[in-house]
Amino acid sequence: MTNPAERLVDLLDLEQIEVNIFRGLSPHESLQRVFGGQVAGQALVAAGRTTEGDRPVHSLHAYFLRPGRPGVPIVYQVERVRDGRSFTTRRVTAVQQGRTIFNLTASFHKPEQGSFEHQLPPAREVPDPESLPTVTEEVREHLGALPEQLERMARRQPFDIRYVDRLRWTTEQIKDAEPRSAVWMRAVGPLGDDPLVHTCALTYASDMTLLDAVRIPVEPLWGPRGFDMASLDHAMWFHRPFRADEWFLYDQESPIATGGRGLARGRIYDVEGRLLVSVVQEGLFRAL
Repeated sequence: MTNPAERLVDLLDLEQIEVNIFRGLSPHESLQRVFGGQVAGQALVAAGRTTEGDRPVHSLHAYFLRPGRPGVPIVYQVERVRDGRSFTTRRVTAVQQGRTIFNLTASFHKPEQGSFEHQLPPAREVPDPESLPTVTEEVREHLGALPEQLERMARRQPFDIRYVDRLRWTTEQIKDAEPRSAVWMRAVGPLGDDPLVHTCALTYASDMTLLDAVRIPVEPLWGPRGFDMASLDHAMWFHRPFRADEWFLYDQESPIATGGRGLARGRIYDVEGRLLVSVVQEGLFRAL
């Protein structure tokens, strides 16, 4: 039986059905719609497969247009917008059952030596990931046992996620809470040595917890949900090489929520505090 990390690699291994057309599987899930990180990761795979492979992606900008249906394959159509001396640009349209559900533009940059470097350090000191409980351990500690649905989800989860701050369960615990969250993450098993797989796996992971920062001041992250939320758009900038099967810190905050939409931004660091990736996303929030 394959482990969740191997299933993630399989999920990102698209079938090429034409020169610029790829097909991705969409697992049967109990969720109402396809996970947005899956679509973004697969779309980036499709874009990367149409390049020479010597230029890592440096940025992507995407819109979630319609909810995808679990269990139904998704077709990715790639437009080769530009092949320049230093930059390559691809536009990807994701189609399911004849309807466009997602589009993405990705830019790839030929590696070059910069004349200077700087970065802001992480905003706060955080515990080592190995010293923190997993999400499953925290839920079991609070509930005594995992509900059946959460047990199934935990077995399929391709990433080990550890919240820097303990999970909040009650309205008292979120009183005066700032719209910030931080998690350590890594794939639960090896992902191989293809840099594109690691980039697309981290793209998948980047959509898993980012909107938590918007919800923290208004409702506990765990327990009954008061809001339906959906990703509207997603942007990422890739600064340095990394492996998604090694620990990375995802520091997240929400500068504003208004008009039924919340903005969240994240910075992804390695264990040495080097900034690897910057992320921004807007989500739609509606009361249930």
